[in-house]
Amino acid sequence: MPLEWSGLSPDLLLVLDREGGEPLRSQLERQIRDAIRSGRLQVDERLPSSRELARRLGLSRGLVQDAYAQLQAEGYLVTRVGSATRVAAGACAPPAPARPSPERSRLVADFRWGVPELSGFPLSDWLWAMRDAGRTMPVAALGYGDPRGSAVLREVLAGYLRRVRAASADPERMVICSGYAQGLGLALRALAQYGVGTVAYEDPGSPAATSSVVSWAGLEAVPVPVDEHGLDVTALEATGARAVVVTPAHQWPTGVVLAPERRRALIAWARRRDAFVIEDDYDAEFRYDREPVGALQGLATDRVIAIGTVSKSLAPGLRIGWLLCPAGIVERITEHKYLNDRGSPVLDQLALARMVESGRFDRHLRRMRTLYEARRSALVRALDSYAPDVKVTGLAAGFHAVAHLGGQTDEGAVVAAARARSVGLYGMSGCRADRAAEPVQLVLGFGNVGERAIAEGIAAVGDLLSGCSLGHG
Repeated sequence: MPLEWSGLSPDLLLVLDREGGEPLRSQLERQIRDAIRSGRLQVDERLPSSRELARRLGLSRGLVQDAYAQLQAEGYLVTRVGSATRVAAGACAPPAPARPSPERSRLVADFRWGVPELSGFPLSDWLWAMRDAGRTMPVAALGYGDPRGSAVLREVLAGYLRRVRAASADPERMVICSGYAQGLGLALRALAQYGVGTVAYEDPGSPAATSSVVSWAGLEAVPVPVDEHGLDVTALEATGARAVVVTPAHQWPTGVVLAPERRRALIAWARRRDAFVIEDDYDAEFRYDREPVGALQGLATDRVIAIGTVSKSLAPGLRIGWLLCPAGIVERITEHKYLNDRGSPVLDQLALARMVESGRFDRHLRRMRTLYEARRSALVRALDSYAPDVKVTGLAAGFHAVAHLGGQTDEGAVVAAARARSVGLYGMSGCRADRAAEPVQLVLGFGNVGERAIAEGIAAVGDLLSGCSLGHG
């Protein structure tokens, strides 16, 4: 697509050699011709006016006009009265044919996990917050500020997390980051300096994503099993790890809550081992038929690094998150944040602060909670109708569920057969450290799937979930 310019002439890099023997007009024509042939200038792209180009290059306007006229005669340029001089159609070499991409059929329903309702993003509220933040922020906020992030946002978030998550949130020990992945990487780099060499993570969980960040930090990753009470702390003890990544409020992906006795045992393990717990508080805002569960960080501020983001509550594309850090390592995490990118975009931070302060963030969460609860109900109804023998768990919070398939059903066969029917299903094997396909379970994300699509999708694959169309009865 050609660049569009409004008003001012575009820049064009041309260098003339006044000491050489080649006439200046010839140099000008050659360089523009080469720029078009090489693709530096694309078809219909605008060139500077003859007056402006002459001024920039220190040439007479007549010389530039003569060069443009010659290139127009050769078919490289086109000039219309009252319009800019542009690159003529057909002047550039045709681009190499693009490699055909494989056809991706449109899915009736895509139950991909971890994706919120993207069309539910409160764009009008966000634009209001951006304008208000830009209008009121001091000029000094546009400089290189505190790498921990905007003091305004840290103060607002600390109050929010104390109120909603029962966290022990001190703005001085909070670092704003660009989402969960960066937050985890910063925490692990700091822990590596602290002497941590091995990091445990939940199994099932996010083995690929966690292991890659752990490796990037120069550490070793080990899985620890999860049961109906959450992370097995006894198994954690046996690993020798001095850090563990957990999702205690709503375990990913099983949906279980870390039991009170396991919470106490986990904190005791951290203090006994001089270890740290990294708490991923990824979707705590969305709960339906259970009492809220406070952040683990509120029970042990000296041993828990809590990471939160707006990826599920607003949108992943905003890339805004935060870490609540123990006093002993906040400086190391801040140093790594500074070295990584010097700090997160300030206007986005101030906009988020305005969203929270104004109550618009809470209003958005209430609306989305109602939406996800309706979709959860639609999923339950559809499964009751089309696959009544399938057990579903993990529905008390968040926007995904776990479907337990019985008999001799094969996970890969179900996923492939569903795709052939234009329904996206995803197996639990992708969440297991050893990629085991048994017991056969599916993780059904319903965050970005409408109620009608949920019903149509489950109707299309209900027999597959029951194993009736795969040769297993």
